[in-house]
Amino acid sequence: MILSTNKKENLNSIIKRISLNFFPAYRATGAKIIFISDDWKEVHIKLGLNWITKNYVGTVFGGSIYGALDPIYMVQLINILGKEYIVWDKSANVKFIKPIKNDVFAKFLITEDLIDNIKEKIKNDKKYTITLKVNFQDNDGVIYSEVEKIIYIADKKFYLEQKNKK
Repeated sequence: MILSTNKKENLNSIIKRISLNFFPAYRATGAKIIFISDDWKEVHIKLGLNWITKNYVGTVFGGSIYGALDPIYMVQLINILGKEYIVWDKSANVKFIKPIKNDVFAKFLITEDLIDNIKEKIKNDKKYTITLKVNFQDNDGVIYSEVEKIIYIADKKFYLEQKNKK
Protein backbone atom coordinates (compact mmCIF):
# COMPACT_ATOMS: atom_id res chain seq x y z
CA MET A 1 0.00 0.00 0.00
CA ILE A 2 1.21 3.49 -0.84
CA LEU A 3 0.77 4.79 2.69
CA SER A 4 2.83 2.28 4.60
CA THR A 5 5.14 3.83 7.19
CA ASN A 6 7.32 2.98 10.14
CA LYS A 7 6.34 6.24 11.86
CA LYS A 8 3.79 6.44 14.67
CA GLU A 9 1.11 8.86 15.76
CA ASN A 10 0.88 10.02 19.35
CA LEU A 11 -2.00 11.58 21.27
CA ASN A 12 -0.96 15.11 20.28
CA SER A 13 -0.73 14.30 16.55
CA ILE A 14 -4.05 12.43 16.68
CA ILE A 15 -5.74 15.46 18.27
CA LYS A 16 -4.16 17.74 15.63
CA ARG A 17 -5.32 15.42 12.84
CA ILE A 18 -8.89 15.40 14.12
CA SER A 19 -8.85 19.19 14.59
CA LEU A 20 -7.50 19.85 11.10
CA ASN A 21 -10.12 17.55 9.57
CA PHE A 22 -12.85 19.61 11.27
CA PHE A 23 -11.32 22.97 10.28
CA PRO A 24 -14.01 24.38 7.93
CA ALA A 25 -11.69 25.39 5.07
CA TYR A 26 -10.06 21.96 4.99
CA ARG A 27 -13.27 20.04 5.56
CA ALA A 28 -14.78 21.77 2.52
CA THR A 29 -12.16 20.16 0.24
CA GLY A 30 -13.74 16.75 0.83
CA ALA A 31 -10.35 15.29 1.74
CA LYS A 32 -9.34 13.70 5.00
CA ILE A 33 -6.02 13.72 6.81
CA ILE A 34 -5.58 10.09 7.84
CA PHE A 35 -2.14 10.18 9.49
CA ILE A 36 0.21 12.70 11.11
CA SER A 37 3.42 11.29 12.52
CA ASP A 38 4.35 12.33 16.04
CA ASP A 39 7.28 14.36 14.63
CA TRP A 40 5.18 15.93 11.80
CA LYS A 41 7.65 14.62 9.21
CA GLU A 42 5.00 12.47 7.54
CA VAL A 43 1.37 13.25 6.73
CA HIS A 44 -1.06 11.13 4.69
CA ILE A 45 -4.27 12.33 3.14
CA LYS A 46 -7.11 10.63 1.30
CA LEU A 47 -9.40 12.10 -1.32
CA GLY A 48 -12.26 10.37 -3.07
CA LEU A 49 -15.25 11.04 -5.24
CA ASN A 50 -18.28 12.02 -3.16
CA TRP A 51 -21.07 14.60 -3.18
CA ILE A 52 -18.70 17.32 -1.89
CA THR A 53 -15.93 16.67 -4.42
CA LYS A 54 -17.93 15.72 -7.51
CA ASN A 55 -17.68 18.15 -10.43
CA TYR A 56 -19.97 18.75 -13.40
CA VAL A 57 -18.58 15.79 -15.39
CA GLY A 58 -18.66 13.30 -12.50
CA THR A 59 -15.02 13.30 -11.39
CA VAL A 60 -13.22 14.97 -8.49
CA PHE A 61 -13.26 18.76 -8.78
CA GLY A 62 -9.85 20.36 -9.43
CA GLY A 63 -10.39 22.74 -6.53
CA SER A 64 -10.77 19.77 -4.18
CA ILE A 65 -7.62 18.20 -5.58
CA TYR A 66 -5.56 21.33 -4.96
CA GLY A 67 -7.31 22.37 -1.75
CA ALA A 68 -6.65 18.99 -0.17
CA LEU A 69 -2.91 19.35 -0.77
CA ASP A 70 -2.57 23.10 -0.29
CA PRO A 71 -1.90 23.61 3.43
CA ILE A 72 -0.04 20.43 4.34
CA TYR A 73 3.64 21.24 3.65
CA MET A 74 3.28 24.69 5.24
CA VAL A 75 1.64 23.29 8.38
CA GLN A 76 4.25 20.51 8.58
CA LEU A 77 7.14 22.97 8.36
CA ILE A 78 5.59 25.33 10.92
CA ASN A 79 5.29 22.43 13.37
CA ILE A 80 8.74 21.01 12.63
CA LEU A 81 10.77 24.24 12.54
CA GLY A 82 9.12 25.98 15.47
CA LYS A 83 8.52 29.58 16.48
CA GLU A 84 11.91 30.92 15.37
CA TYR A 85 10.84 30.63 11.73
CA ILE A 86 8.19 32.15 9.48
CA VAL A 87 6.68 29.82 6.85
CA TRP A 88 4.42 31.00 4.01
CA ASP A 89 3.03 29.39 0.87
CA LYS A 90 4.11 31.44 -2.15
CA SER A 91 2.67 29.57 -5.11
CA ALA A 92 1.82 26.22 -6.57
CA ASN A 93 1.71 24.40 -9.86
CA VAL A 94 -0.91 21.69 -10.32
CA LYS A 95 -0.76 19.16 -13.12
CA PHE A 96 -3.97 17.17 -13.58
CA ILE A 97 -2.97 13.85 -15.17
CA LYS A 98 -6.06 11.63 -14.95
CA PRO A 99 -9.64 12.24 -13.80
CA ILE A 100 -10.17 10.96 -10.27
CA LYS A 101 -13.14 8.62 -9.82
CA ASN A 102 -11.86 6.52 -6.90
CA ASP A 103 -9.89 7.00 -3.69
CA VAL A 104 -6.45 8.55 -4.08
CA PHE A 105 -3.78 9.26 -1.50
CA ALA A 106 -0.94 11.69 -0.96
CA LYS A 107 2.07 11.18 1.29
CA PHE A 108 3.94 14.27 2.48
CA LEU A 109 7.50 13.53 3.62
CA ILE A 110 9.93 15.94 5.24
CA THR A 111 13.34 14.33 5.77
CA GLU A 112 15.94 15.19 8.37
CA ASP A 113 18.31 16.12 5.53
CA LEU A 114 15.76 18.59 4.18
CA ILE A 115 15.31 20.16 7.63
CA ASP A 116 19.08 20.46 8.05
CA ASN A 117 19.35 22.04 4.59
CA ILE A 118 16.60 24.57 5.38
CA LYS A 119 18.18 25.52 8.70
CA GLU A 120 21.60 25.94 7.06
CA LYS A 121 20.16 28.15 4.30
CA ILE A 122 18.31 30.27 6.86
CA LYS A 123 21.41 30.56 9.03
CA ASN A 124 23.41 31.87 6.06
CA ASP A 125 20.82 33.84 4.05
CA LYS A 126 18.06 34.55 6.62
CA LYS A 127 15.41 33.42 4.08
CA TYR A 128 14.88 30.57 1.69
CA THR A 129 12.37 29.57 -0.96
CA ILE A 130 11.94 25.85 -1.52
CA THR A 131 9.95 23.75 -3.98
CA LEU A 132 8.34 20.59 -2.62
CA LYS A 133 6.42 18.04 -4.67
CA VAL A 134 3.57 15.69 -3.88
CA ASN A 135 1.31 13.41 -5.94
CA PHE A 136 -2.15 12.02 -5.62
CA GLN A 137 -2.05 8.34 -6.53
CA ASP A 138 -4.10 5.23 -5.98
CA ASN A 139 -3.09 2.04 -4.18
CA ASP A 140 -1.65 0.66 -7.43
CA GLY A 141 0.71 3.63 -7.75
CA VAL A 142 -1.17 5.26 -10.65
CA ILE A 143 -0.59 9.03 -10.46
CA TYR A 144 -3.64 11.28 -10.95
CA SER A 145 -2.15 14.69 -10.14
CA GLU A 146 1.22 16.24 -9.40
CA VAL A 147 1.64 19.39 -7.34
CA GLU A 148 4.67 21.59 -6.76
CA LYS A 149 4.44 23.88 -3.75
CA ILE A 150 6.76 26.87 -3.50
CA ILE A 151 7.27 27.79 0.13
CA TYR A 152 9.03 30.78 1.69
CA ILE A 153 10.85 30.21 4.98
CA ALA A 154 12.66 32.90 6.97
CA ASP A 155 14.28 33.61 10.28
CA LYS A 156 11.45 35.20 12.29
CA LYS A 157 13.59 38.07 13.57
CA PHE A 158 14.81 38.87 10.03
CA TYR A 159 11.27 38.60 8.64
CA LEU A 160 9.86 41.02 11.21
CA GLU A 161 12.70 43.50 10.62
CA GLN A 162 12.06 43.39 6.86
CA LYS A 163 8.33 43.77 7.38
CA ASN A 164 8.80 46.80 9.63
CA LYS A 165 11.00 48.53 7.01
CA LYS A 166 8.11 48.68 4.57
